Amino acid sequence: MGRIVSNFFISLDGVVESPENWHFPYFDDAMGEVVSSGMGGSKGLLMGRRLYGEWSQYWPTFTDDPDLATYFNDIPKYVVSHRDGDADWNNTTVLTGADDEAVAAKVREVKDQVDGDLMMSGSATTVRWLLANDLLDELRLLMHPIAVGQGQRLFEETPTHKLELVDSSALPSGVLNLTYKPATT
Repeated sequence: MGRIVSNFFISLDGVVESPENWHFPYFDDAMGEVVSSGMGGSKGLLMGRRLYGEWSQYWPTFTDDPDLATYFNDIPKYVVSHRDGDADWNNTTVLTGADDEAVAAKVREVKDQVDGDLMMSGSATTVRWLLANDLLDELRLLMHPIAVGQGQRLFEETPTHKLELVDSSALPSGVLNLTYKPATT
């Protein structure tokens, strides 16, 4: 049985939107190792419709790092969506249904069939939906020592979700590498 593992670059004030505007000054070899190790065990990517739309336009034409482009283009991709849509990017399956319950059932099917982690990077709305439907297994945050001040936050207008810290470390850049799982109590 697979696990759904979500990864975010996040600011101290909870902003996850547009990390390209604030994240890169903190990216170093240590963070590169953390990111690479998370990708290494992945058996597929899970994403929301919006992120899929962005990545399906970006990665097929990305030439700066051919190995990374090959990774994203070849790995199985699963798109959580509440409406039908095309899946024209290589190796993509859209998980859709008439309502939340039907979509959640399709996500559970994929989890049951995958032997390993389904990685997520971004897709804050989808992560909130996964938490609300008891589908998220692990939340990994690279918390940057910066308050961005504006932008979408990971948890906006959500019910309370208790999480348990299962691992933590500090990177030389001051970024905290935090791993949470939903609390069982």
